[in-house]
Amino acid sequence: MSGTKILGIVLLVAGLLGLFYGHFEYTKETHEGQFGPFRFSVAEKETAVIPSWASIAVLTAGVVLLVIGRK
Repeated sequence: MSGTKILGIVLLVAGLLGLFYGHFEYTKETHEGQFGPFRFSVAEKETAVIPSWASIAVLTAGVVLLVIGRK
């Protein structure tokens, strides 16, 4: 398998995942502190939205690379 085909498959899968899921969540630690012998940290959940147009663009790029890789 050539590098172009592998990259095309990776982009194709990434585009499909972006279309099906549309967002992903991650935890971000924002504050850390200590009060006497107690240590604490504050974690916030963040959500990143993946625009549909970006997923379609990545999906299209993957298909183009797979078609070019055949020639």
